Amino acid sequence: MVSVPARVDVVVIGAGQAGLSVAYYLQRLGVRPGVDQVVVDRGPAAGGAWQHRWPALRLGSAHRVHDLPGMRRAGLSFETADRARPAREVVGEYYAHYERFYGLDVRRPVGVAAVYDRGTDLMVRTTVGEVQARIVVNATGTWGAPFVPWYPGLREFRGRQVHTSTYGGAQDFAGQRVLVVGGGTSAIGFLLELEGVAAKTFWSVRRPVDYLQQGTLDLEAAVGAVEAQDEAARAGRALPSIVSGTGVPLTRRIAAAIDRGVLVERPMFDRLTADSVVWADGSRERIDAIVWATGFRPDIRHLSPLKLHEKAGGVQVASGAAERDPRVFFAGYGPTASTIGANRAGRTTARQVYAALGGPTQSLEMTAEAVPVAEAGPQAPEVEQEQVDHVARLMARFFTDA
Repeated sequence: MVSVPARVDVVVIGAGQAGLSVAYYLQRLGVRPGVDQVVVDRGPAAGGAWQHRWPALRLGSAHRVHDLPGMRRAGLSFETADRARPAREVVGEYYAHYERFYGLDVRRPVGVAAVYDRGTDLMVRTTVGEVQARIVVNATGTWGAPFVPWYPGLREFRGRQVHTSTYGGAQDFAGQRVLVVGGGTSAIGFLLELEGVAAKTFWSVRRPVDYLQQGTLDLEAAVGAVEAQDEAARAGRALPSIVSGTGVPLTRRIAAAIDRGVLVERPMFDRLTADSVVWADGSRERIDAIVWATGFRPDIRHLSPLKLHEKAGGVQVASGAAERDPRVFFAGYGPTASTIGANRAGRTTARQVYAALGGPTQSLEMTAEAVPVAEAGPQAPEVEQEQVDHVARLMARFFTDA
């Protein structure tokens, strides 16, 4: 029977990359799992949001998973993972081993319904009971808050509609005429998977796809995307998309699909009818189904009782915590939402939380003992190092008062 303690110093909500990273570094600082801190996760198994992804998805450059801190010491690395197996299986197994190896004591499945202000402390209401905490670290990511934009005729369309979060596989659309909406790597992956299975595919994008000719993530573009997220989070605005600022790596597989005519972009449509999609120029196509690869929003509805949102639409974050309530820290929010800096941000979040708990400042300097040099992996080319360092500085600035 899963349970939660009545009271701890820190509750970490979510056991994806960001949540596990924070829990790991808190443990390094002496915040004991299951005693001083507890990690709750609504998923039925380890793996964060990856456990819910579609079976055909594999690990690769377009869907890269970075190692958790200390993962190589646990005998694992995604750099050498089997890319022939479903990504959700690999990530689930690796995360489960990591949790056991470091004794992080993740409680699951435990959903969080709401977080309330109880004066000095916060009260976290979960599906298995309430837990009182001095600090809450929200690491719920975005998977639980899928975004589907509204268009005229959306409710009148009689065909099937699925989002990335509910996509099961191409076999569900065999022989159908399918419209894929979205300009990111997931949308492209769906179109490639549907080739030869669906009768015909169509692709609508809000803006032309920016293909990166070098075939890998452009660090300069990544820096710009992180800066945009950082600026929005500090101002309390709704967060922009990472992929809109970084572009899509033009891999050989994607280039070949463009040549075959599989990836043919069309602008966003004007409206839907019961069985068709209609573009602004009046052209239309009959469709049987729509796959909305239109992204997600931060999953923070359980924090609503704390009234953290600003009028601009987002949560203002400074020093890693909500401006309206410094007892609520965020991991995997804003510039820390992508793998560009989630693990580094986990360390910084843990240090900030430890300081808020009144921990001695001399313990805040976690050096190579916490992250061995051997775990750093191969060095980036010298020409790119300044950009890598700039991303790191942005991560630190996100958790430091301007």
